[in-house]
Order: sequence, then C-alpha cells, then structure tokens
Amino acid sequence: MSNDQNRYNAAEVEPRWQTIWEERDVYRADNDAAGETFYALEMFPYPSGRIHMGHVRNYAMGDVVARYKKAQGFNVLHPMGWDAFGMPAENAAIEKNVHPKGWTYENIEAMKGPMKRLGFALDWSREFATCDEAYYKQQQYIFLKFWEKGLVYRKTAKVNWDPVDNTVLANEQVIDGKGWRSGAVVEQRDMDQWFFKITHYAEELLEGLDTLDRWPEKVRTMQANWIGKSEGLQMRFKGVDCDDIEIYTTRPDTLYGASFIALSPDHPLVKAMAKESDAVEHFRLDCAKIGTTEEAIATAPKLGFETKLKVKHPFIEGKTLPVWIANFVLMGYGTGAVFGCPAHDQRDLDFARKYDLDVTPVVLPEGEDAASYDVGTEAYTGEGTLFNSGFLDGLNKDDGIRKAIEAIEEMGLGTGTTQYRLRDWGVSRQRYWGCPIPVIKCEACGPQPVASSDLPVKLPDDINFDKPGNPLDRHPTFRTGTDDNPVTCPKCGERAERETDTLDTFADSSWYFARFAGGSGHGEPSDVPFDKDAASKWLPVDQYVGGVEHAVLHLLYARFFTRGLRDCGLLDLPSGEPFSGLFTQGMVTHAVYTDSDGAYVNPADVVEDGNQLLHIDTKKIVSKGDVIKMSKSKKNTIDPNEIIEGYGADVARWFVLSDSPPERDVEWSEAGVMGAWRFSKKVYSLVEATTVQGGPMTVATDANGDALALRKFAHKAMDKITAGIEAFRFNTSVAQIYELTNALSKYKGQDAARLEALGILIRAIAPFMPHLSEECWAKLGGDDLCYLAPWPVVDPKMLVEDAITMPIQVNGKRRSEITVPADASKDDVEALAMADEALQRAIDGLTVRKVIVVPKRIINIVAN
Repeated sequence: MSNDQNRYNAAEVEPRWQTIWEERDVYRADNDAAGETFYALEMFPYPSGRIHMGHVRNYAMGDVVARYKKAQGFNVLHPMGWDAFGMPAENAAIEKNVHPKGWTYENIEAMKGPMKRLGFALDWSREFATCDEAYYKQQQYIFLKFWEKGLVYRKTAKVNWDPVDNTVLANEQVIDGKGWRSGAVVEQRDMDQWFFKITHYAEELLEGLDTLDRWPEKVRTMQANWIGKSEGLQMRFKGVDCDDIEIYTTRPDTLYGASFIALSPDHPLVKAMAKESDAVEHFRLDCAKIGTTEEAIATAPKLGFETKLKVKHPFIEGKTLPVWIANFVLMGYGTGAVFGCPAHDQRDLDFARKYDLDVTPVVLPEGEDAASYDVGTEAYTGEGTLFNSGFLDGLNKDDGIRKAIEAIEEMGLGTGTTQYRLRDWGVSRQRYWGCPIPVIKCEACGPQPVASSDLPVKLPDDINFDKPGNPLDRHPTFRTGTDDNPVTCPKCGERAERETDTLDTFADSSWYFARFAGGSGHGEPSDVPFDKDAASKWLPVDQYVGGVEHAVLHLLYARFFTRGLRDCGLLDLPSGEPFSGLFTQGMVTHAVYTDSDGAYVNPADVVEDGNQLLHIDTKKIVSKGDVIKMSKSKKNTIDPNEIIEGYGADVARWFVLSDSPPERDVEWSEAGVMGAWRFSKKVYSLVEATTVQGGPMTVATDANGDALALRKFAHKAMDKITAGIEAFRFNTSVAQIYELTNALSKYKGQDAARLEALGILIRAIAPFMPHLSEECWAKLGGDDLCYLAPWPVVDPKMLVEDAITMPIQVNGKRRSEITVPADASKDDVEALAMADEALQRAIDGLTVRKVIVVPKRIINIVAN
C-alpha cells in the first residue's frame, strides 16, 4: 500500500491508534464508574502459541458488542486471559523436552502480540492464566469450600485406563477403544476418584434453562437432554433362586413384553458371582475392554452371559424371566439392571435375537392387526395401543404407564420416581499440568483438607517425564515431603501423603469469568477468589461468545460452579446463572488442496496455470477439495498475521464479520479480503474528499431537497445497523453500511448533511473497523476519540416516509403501482388508483365489483 498522505495506510495508522488507546488506558473497566454495566466476554483461548482465523472471528464478534455498548453509554467490562492447564503442554514437554510452564508462558506472549495488533477493546489489566499460582490457589480454596458444603466427595469409580501411559483418559481421548497417544487397548478400572456433586443441582439446572431466553435453543435442548430428567418406576423383581433385583424403567407400560433381566457387569450381584465363577470374571474383563462411554457401548456388539438365575414376572402368574449379564447396561444410570422388552427397544431386540430370547410385542401401531403383527428385525418405538398386556389392554402409553405404576405400588414392589441422566462430575486426573487437589491422605483419618493457610499446594518445577504416568507420583518430595518437613495429617499429625491427582481442566474455566469480574488479575496474590461485591455487580455475563462444541460440558459445569459459589456465600447471584446471553459462532472454513500424491498442500503454495492448479515449488498438479473447517493437519489454514501485515487488522475484522450470518460458517477467500480492503479505502476517500467544516457530530436540521434525502437515508440505515448489532446479525449491519457508503459516494454536496451522514457512517463502522474510524473521526475534526463518541441517535422524524408506493392487483394479479402521500386517506388512494392509466387498460370492458385498500400496503380490485 502507498505511503502517499492521500491514501489510507493501515500499517502506519493502526499501530499509532493502538498506542494512543493503550497510553490513555481507555479499555480499563471501572467497578465504580457511573452508568449501567455491561459484561462482554468471549471464551478465553488455550495458549497454543498462535492465533488462527477462528480466534479472529470469535473475538471480533465480542469486540463489536463491547464497543457498541460503550458507545451507548454502558460501563463495559471486556477482559482477556488464558485457559492454560492441560494435556497439550504435557505432550510438548514429552515430545520437545521442555517444561510445561515455560512452554505455556512463551505461547501466551506469542499470542498476545497479534491479539493486540487486531485492536480488540480488551481490559488487559485483568489478565491472568489459569496456571498462575494466584489463580489455582483460589481454585483450591473453592474446592475446599465446596467440600465443606457437601459438593465434593470421593468414591471408587470406573475409568478409562491406558496401560502403557499408566493414566486415566477422558472419554474423548479413547479412539476406537485405544489410547489416543499410545495406541494401547484401553481398559476399565475401578479407581478412587474425586467428584463434584453436580447432581445436587440437577432440577435447578434444568429449570434454569427456561430463563435463558437469550441462549440458542439448540444449546438449551442439548443441556436438557444431557441432564435427562425422566419420570418412571423403581421396582423389584422377586428372585426365584436369588435376591430380589431392583430396576428402574421409564416404560412400565411394556412390562408384559418383558423377556429377560439384564445386569451391568459392575452390578453388585455380578461382582459377587465373579468371586465364585471364573467364567463370570472373564466375561466382566471382556466387557471392560469396550470403554465407558455410552457411544462406545451403544456401537459395540451386544454381549451376554446367562447366569441361570431367574426372577418372577410381576403381572403374569407363574412366569419367570432369565437373568443375564449384558455389556450394554451401565451401572451409572438407574440401578445397573433393566428388564428387556425386545419388541420395543432395538438394543433389547438385537440382544434377544442373538441369544434366542422371547419377543412379545405389546404396543400395536395404528392400522396393524393384533393377530398377525410381528416386529421382525426392527423394534417398534412409536405410539400405539397396548395389547397382549392383560389389564393394560386398550390403553395408550401415558395411561398405561400410570396404571402400571399404580399396580406395582399396590403390590408393594416399587414406586413411581424421578431420575436424571446427569452423573456427578469426576474431576481426578493423573497428570502433572493441572491444579493440584488440596487433600492430604491419611491411613487413620482418611482424606483431609489442606488448611487454607497452607494454600496454594504448588506444582513442583523440578519435574520430569522420563516414565509414563503421573510424574507427581514419583516426585521425591511432593507426595511425602522430606524427613525435615514431612507431609502430615492436619487432623492427627501423623505422617501422611499428599493427593497427587490434579483437577480436570474444565474446573479452571468454570469460574474464570467471576475472577475477571472481581479479581486483581496479572497473577497478583489475593486472599479470596474474587471480590464478592465487584463480581456480583458485573455478573451474569451479559454477552458470552464461543463455539457450540462447548454447549454441554463447559457451559453446564460453569452453571454448576456459580450455584456452588452462591451457596458457599462467595457470590451474590440468586439465579446462579453465569451467562444471561450466549452466542455460538460458526467456523472459518477453507478449501482443502492436495497434490497428485494425495499430500495436503498449503493454499499459499497453489497457483493457477491455465485451467489447472499447480504447486509453486514442486509443479505437481493440485486438486481443490471440499470446503471444511480450517485445520493444521489439512494445511488449509490462513495465518491472520499475513492479512494484518498485507491489508491491516480492520480488513481482517471486517472480512470475518461481513460475509455470513455469525452463527454460520464463513469461507475464507482472497476476493473477500480484497473487497474489505477496497471498502476501507473507499470510506477514507469519502473523508478525504470532504471540505466542509463542522465536525462529525453535525446535525443538519435545516436540510431540504437532496440534503434532506441523504439525512433520511442515513438515519434509516443507522436504524437498521443498530437493529442488526442488537440481533447479532452483523452481516445485515454491514450491508446497510455498504448502502450508506454508496449513498455518500453519489452525494455531491459539501454541506451539513454530508457531515452528519459521514459522522453516522464513521461511528457505525467503529465497532467493526476501529482504527479506520478513529483516523476518519480525527480528520473530520471530531472531539476526543471516536471510541468515546456516543452512538448515533436516530431521529424518528427521519424514518417517516413522505410518500409510499402501493401495488395494484386486479383479481389477484399485479397490474400496476402508484405512489401516494404517506398520509393519504383510503378514498384518496382509491381515487388515485382508479385514475391510473395502466389500471384503466387492465379493467377495460370489466365491471368493478369491489375496491379493497389495505393502508400503506396494497390495492385489490375485484372485477368481471
């Protein structure tokens, strides 16, 4: 780009304004400032060492909202920090022989520069990383408070165990039944684990979704399904030659179709049998190799083991049901035992067909004949009428459920009850780079909390990853201390051991927004997690922006944490909801390119040569593939720094905000970036071409003729721009900005109307292109910073139309149109319509039977 003073030079302009913003500290939030508060927040990034276009789009969206609300007079908080613990740092330590701490903090510094270069209106004074000792000290403090409140407990639970890396894996780290890094077949093991009691709030979490009317419906639905409230029956099947077996079912109306009982391999009865039977124990071990996720179990082949035990059918005298052990039954939901109704559950049907068990249909679809109906190989799960069901025959599902529960209750075999799919949150992780769990394990006293005065329990820096597993287990002093300073039990004073598990990193991101709102930032020590009054003032976050991939876990865990913080007296937030508004943005996508060998090619290395694409260096023919999410592995990424260096930060921001609705994916294209660059030059040229004096806050109250028309156009455009930002339809706001820019380009006057329209345009683009807007604002003589200028106020009188165009239909077909005064009466409109020449031709020879005038919309004429 030229350095000519009459051309916009982003490389010179943008750093200059960033320096001014930083020197004046204009983005620092003031807890005590006047005005209504507004808390804008984007999901904070993991410090991978580089920013990508997804970051640009995510933070640009939040920045538009923050800047817009500032212009509206709100006291805005818009902070930034780093979600810094986790496995990538440990992987780097293993692969690159570096320390996770150094790797993490170096990456943070590498990412801060480009993020600042993008000009986001961020309050960096509140910055912190979750691996800062000051932060994880307070996370340990919260853990202990939750423990005091009964929201933390320890129990033995089944986990995914990698026998090579000697560590627990999250479900997401198990790929096709194998460890994602080692490739070893994952086993299930029973291990002592720490849990957050999220189920304590199951009903409140579910009911709270109804209050989140500014959340995407799909996210609320996903959370509701995850919580999974169900009304059903808890009942006992009487054992014939064993103890009674308790089950939970949501479909007691299908009890007459029961053909077997299935027990989880981890059911207490099965564990007892395994002690006496090698065959049962071997079956349990086979099941343990499948994995612990519902998805893994659902897709695995159905495996069963017949126990020879039997139970009595509750409704059919003399009938017994065989008891099987089945790999598809989870111990974590219900009682770990189910009754199988194969005709109306596909999983049960597959199992029954494999092991030749009875299949008795009891729900008859509409239109089917009861005498001949058979389910075949596909279970029927729809609505219908109960049959083959004794006293339930003829009932629909709901009435059948109700009557079956009543019967079981009268028999004393069970009761109607409510259950939830939601399980408590297991937070123990056998890894180094995480928040240490502040617990001392004593053989005599059991687990004991570390005293608050002894926090933080620090991660030791002298660590190595020479062997698989958790390096804290083999650290020379972390677990047991030294002879001079041993780890002792806080209760009895005897020697003990420190807990070596660290917290799931989802805990780090479950309260960071409260730390931003009421914390000191910059890793400074503090005695409390956050200032209660300040955090309670800012929260809930007014607008949260992030990917839909976090719809369940992160957002659900954060909702749990805020309720726990509230009930522990740390936060005054009656609703317990951390985010009142949520927006989930789409991804940035790009076409994938491969060469003739099938290797992925970076788009920057592809050139057109006639009708084909070639690799710049190898000259191999390149094929263009699907447009997908940008991915380093597919080499279809675009470095934001290249756009910033080549065209400026504003162009990068404008491109990701202008091309698609924010919730949809946006496809990167060179043409799109060039279009954004040309637009920035066009706006600057309009300002350069303006010679009239008066400043961008001018209001052209005396305008008439073309000047008045420009005023009206500008105010109408501003009205739509504001509506677009409020509705998170930034692309529609951008479209109106383009229209206003075009109108100004056509306007030849050098007068107050031009200044007013330019002032509106510059303030309208300020949330999107803040550097350009500051430069234009200054050139037009604007007072102070454009960032501090008020949002344009739309004059309602400018929105009123003087005349409107109304179509004329004859017998439902459009024949003409007329322009009438906006305040014309129905009679006047009818008279003008009937005098229209085109209409006269259309009704020539016909008799007009009726004229219907819909004010300001349409004229309908009925004639024959």
